Amino acid sequence: MEVIDLARIDVVLMRQDPPFDMGYITATHVLEHVHPRTLVVNDPAEVRNAPEKLFVTQFPDLMPDTLITASRPEIEAFRAEHKDIIVKPLYGNGGAGVFHLKPDDENLGALLETFTLLYREPVIVQKYLPEIRQGDKRIILVEGEPVGAVSRIPQEGEARANFHAGGSAGGTKLTRREQEICERIGPALREKGLIFVGIDVIGDFLTEINVTSPTGIQEINRLDENTGADRIEHKMWDAIEARVSNSA
Repeated sequence: MEVIDLARIDVVLMRQDPPFDMGYITATHVLEHVHPRTLVVNDPAEVRNAPEKLFVTQFPDLMPDTLITASRPEIEAFRAEHKDIIVKPLYGNGGAGVFHLKPDDENLGALLETFTLLYREPVIVQKYLPEIRQGDKRIILVEGEPVGAVSRIPQEGEARANFHAGGSAGGTKLTRREQEICERIGPALREKGLIFVGIDVIGDFLTEINVTSPTGIQEINRLDENTGADRIEHKMWDAIEARVSNSA
């Protein structure tokens, strides 16, 4: 085993997997001791301040109708308005704990009771987007610029398109709306030192901004047959090297 003083190296790539728990938070606090003298990607304080399902609420006009609450009456009123809804844990990942409830589904009460037993946080409730049947889109951004995308297509009978939940990868190109979303959030990502980010888009709506451990690079490279400098990881390391050079 080799002990390395992180303050003496140039770059630390933080690949802190969710869930957003005390281990996750502690890692960001520890890495703050060396950043920015050692460039930590992504900025640990901003990672801590940007949990995926909360950071996206800074762009409410880009999101589907969304409610974050622990109040059952508010959830029931939201459901009465939107009929089909998605209920999921605020700090979940990989599609775990995501439920699609149709208007005639009688399990909302039991589901909320279970969430209360498992989690101390509010839940997130969103209007169901039927476009998920054609897949959601994972878009990778480097320094706030989109560099690749992949469609994640759910299995038959499944409301989740996450790769962890069995979603399959399909080639895709960005629509004009998706380009607009990237243009809107890009400046905020750059300002916050969020160099390597993955966003999730369903239809015309931004649903998550992933700043900790975005996946999808392997699938995008394989589907696009990227080589050399066009590969996403090359673009990411070019951006990191530019940041290190500019800070020298």
